[in-house]
Amino acid sequence: MMGSPRILDALTKALRVLPAVGPKSAQRIAYHLLQNDRKGAAQLAQAINHALEHVQHCRYCNTFCETEVCEICSDQGRRHNVLMIVQMPIDVESMEDARCHDGVYFVLMGQVNPAQNMDLSAIALDKLVKRLENGQIEEIIIATNFTAEGDATAYVLSELFKNQHYKISRLARGMPLGGEIEYVDAGTLAQSVHDRRKLK
Repeated sequence: MMGSPRILDALTKALRVLPAVGPKSAQRIAYHLLQNDRKGAAQLAQAINHALEHVQHCRYCNTFCETEVCEICSDQGRRHNVLMIVQMPIDVESMEDARCHDGVYFVLMGQVNPAQNMDLSAIALDKLVKRLENGQIEEIIIATNFTAEGDATAYVLSELFKNQHYKISRLARGMPLGGEIEYVDAGTLAQSVHDRRKLK
């Protein structure tokens, strides 16, 4: 019996980089795109290539943007002395949708996993330290998820800032245990920012 063409195998393997997509799901997606939606597949490929060419990290907050500095960091109407640290760019979107933070952000682009020996290379600590060098920041809000990884990340950050002059707080436990910011409704998110607890 003939196996799948090598090009199709390569496409299936490439699709497995997507989160929660295993071998069978990747194969189904590949077959669907080639059999039922070649135009959509071409648009997807074009959009991915365009994003890879034009999306970069903001020089200050490390989120995704199309310019050297993102809109939030370049907005002079925001409080540039209050920094909220989040894990991923989608967390910035969630906070902005909830309209509960008028300061600026820093995006870690990951989290510390306690099951993997607390590997700090998963988060952009060097960029964060560089971000803080200008001395403008007075308050830091740690807005990591209430998961084992989010708690570990918050611990690492609180230790990093322990002997610094910053006012430090973390989102209130109104956030559900095990909750991830991108899935929390705007009202709960806003309340957790308002009721954040002081760490230092």
